[in-house]
Amino acid sequence: MTDGIAARTSPDVRQSTGRRRELAAATVGSVVESFDWNIYAVLATYFAADLFGHGKSGLSGILAAYATFAVGFVARPIGSYLIGRLSDTRGRRFALSLGMAVIAAASLGLAALPGRATIGVWAAVLAVVARLVQGLAFGGEAPSVAAYVTETAPPRHRFAFSAVSYGGVIIGSLLSFGVLTLLIHTVGKSGLENGGWRWGFVVAALLGLAAVWVRRTAPESEEFHRARAEHGAERPPFLRMLRTHRWAALTVFLNTLGGTVGYYFALVYLPQYAAAYGVIGKEAAASFMTVVLAVVLVTMVLTGAAADRFGLLTVARIGYALPIPLVSVLLYGLRGGWLPFQLVAVVLGMLVATVLGTLNVFTGLLFPTEVRAVGLGVVNAATIAAFGGTFPLLAEWLGHHNGLGLIPGYVTLCTAGPLVGLFTAMRVPSFVTAIREADEHCRQRTP
Repeated sequence: MTDGIAARTSPDVRQSTGRRRELAAATVGSVVESFDWNIYAVLATYFAADLFGHGKSGLSGILAAYATFAVGFVARPIGSYLIGRLSDTRGRRFALSLGMAVIAAASLGLAALPGRATIGVWAAVLAVVARLVQGLAFGGEAPSVAAYVTETAPPRHRFAFSAVSYGGVIIGSLLSFGVLTLLIHTVGKSGLENGGWRWGFVVAALLGLAAVWVRRTAPESEEFHRARAEHGAERPPFLRMLRTHRWAALTVFLNTLGGTVGYYFALVYLPQYAAAYGVIGKEAAASFMTVVLAVVLVTMVLTGAAADRFGLLTVARIGYALPIPLVSVLLYGLRGGWLPFQLVAVVLGMLVATVLGTLNVFTGLLFPTEVRAVGLGVVNAATIAAFGGTFPLLAEWLGHHNGLGLIPGYVTLCTAGPLVGLFTAMRVPSFVTAIREADEHCRQRTP
């Protein structure tokens, strides 16, 4: 009798366990990717002199460190193509494990890299190489995660899985600031400048190795197996694939445009923007951003759950439309002093979260399985490099040329992208079919 019960229930147990492993494999990589990307930025002022040397007031070393940070954005589209091809031909698990192993190895290399006093200019050269390598791996990470989640998430919880997997980006950001705070309290500022910064990259490497182990135990996507059996390992040339799926590519661009500009403005640059108008000190604003990130994470999960419950289009139409009138109103109120920074920061973060919460699966559904990772990956990475990575630089340039008042209009224009993307997505037959199936699941769940 016991054996019979076990036999009847074990498939459900195995399926539930598999779903958890799949979600963990996707999410842990997003955590590590975000942590590695941000830990470099937050530690840059501490290792700049050690690796890049001193200039007048130390400025040249800091500028070189941030320039090396930007190099990673340039490498991302290339990595999206190279690792995306592997993901579409060798498998999602292979690409996810490979990318994470490369990220961990590069972080360990940065932790062990001798300083300029030991090997001279080679310290800077090797730091640039490490960031290029990480940029290549980062470029393949996001599309492989999106493809994997799209193909493995249970139909009734597809967008909740999307939200949790993308939420790893927010968790990684929080962890990077947490590690910096811990290091400051344990070794102090002088200790960080004298080599203590290396511990941040050691933590990054260890997190990466843990992610590799999690991903190696996760099952491969069954949908990928079916596509591989049907199409083999041959794939069309990239440009022909983009022409064939031009509406899908345009939709990915529009969604990524709104998501990346909104992210870098609301969650990265907003403290500097508020400080420039004298409404709050930069340090006080930056310290409040940890609260904003936590609110963003919760909002993303709730958005994903709502999309599963009421349908993607219903939730997206509301969430994507709200930023268009609200961004300018919020920023006008912030500059005028009749809206507090904390309220503006939280609301802007929630508006960004409505886009990010469904982004992985939304964009994943646009391309067929056999070209999903490379298709959405290259467009996504190129858009982030062109509009997201350059946003702080653009904002600073505008600020120095009395053009800071143009930022609300620019952000509003970009955040309108996802709303337009809802219309272009409906030109993709496979997306329309998937949304109809999702809506059917919603109706089945409605009493």
